Amino acid sequence: AKTVMAVGLGIATVAFAGRYAFHLWKPLGQAITETAKRISTSSLSSYYKGGFEQKMSRREASLILGVSPSAGKAKIRTAHRKIMILNHPDKG
Repeated sequence: AKTVMAVGLGIATVAFAGRYAFHLWKPLGQAITETAKRISTSSLSSYYKGGFEQKMSRREASLILGVSPSAGKAKIRTAHRKIMILNHPDKG
């Protein structure tokens, strides 16, 4: 009878501890979710992530390179070279 009572008290203790942890975790989980939403992936990277059209337009090309659509040839070449060097397999 003592063993059954000890096991029952152990299970009750674990259940109450789990309930307490769950109540603590819920607000913490919400805070983590809100923080993750505030830190968007677009703010971490300056590169265009997608939405590609069937045929690339000047606007889309400028978004990918990170230059204005009215940028000159020199600026476009510099931006293209920078991206090519960053993505080249022999880098590093």
